[in-house]
Amino acid sequence: MAFFAGLVDAVAGGGGLIQVPALFAAYPDAPPASLLATNKLAGVGGTLNAARRYLRHVSLPWAVVGPAIVAGFIGSLLGANAVSNFPAEPLRKALPFVLLFLLLYTWFQPSLGEAHAPNTVGRYQQVKGVVLGLTIGFYDGFFGPGTGSFLLFGFVRFFGFDFLHASAATKLVNVATNLAAILMLASLGQINWLLGFAMMLANIAGSQFGSRLAIQHGSSFVRKAFLLIVSALILKSAWNAYFIN
Repeated sequence: MAFFAGLVDAVAGGGGLIQVPALFAAYPDAPPASLLATNKLAGVGGTLNAARRYLRHVSLPWAVVGPAIVAGFIGSLLGANAVSNFPAEPLRKALPFVLLFLLLYTWFQPSLGEAHAPNTVGRYQQVKGVVLGLTIGFYDGFFGPGTGSFLLFGFVRFFGFDFLHASAATKLVNVATNLAAILMLASLGQINWLLGFAMMLANIAGSQFGSRLAIQHGSSFVRKAFLLIVSALILKSAWNAYFIN
């Protein structure tokens, strides 16, 4: 399952949709925090590998992506630190509806993300990059499901990226948010390191295959994968929020 999660995540995000349920099914008696932390460790290798492969084929505006990466790391640290102080239940209930908005907006904008026409880099764009990184980074550290999809949509909608370039930028920010969460959770002794590293190897192998597919078939393929994965996330998050006690 880690291999398949790496493949899916490399294309359009959403690998956690596969990897987290697999961990909970395989280790039903393990503490949830430990399984979620192990998932982060397993995923960061595949995400980093996918980012490396994308960067061989696309060029990113680092003046925007760089601040988003740093802000994502800080936001994720803040989110992971806030978990014990604030309930995640309101986010869990709202998630299916937010994802549905992303799905409908992208569906009814067929040209969205098809052409790569990034906005002119200036102070305003850099501030937007920081806001995107902080917001989604905090969400990833605090709760997490759908982080890759939110980042992908953000880079397409607010920065004029096509889906292929947005996927590359998403991987870089997601590496930062995952590393921050790993550092925070590792300090609490919550990670199964042996299992996490074993799954990381499978995740990297899957990401190798998934990123090759995305690069070979381009933005149109990534857009279709994004729509499919977000649809699955809507169903899964709605089931978890409203039908599982």
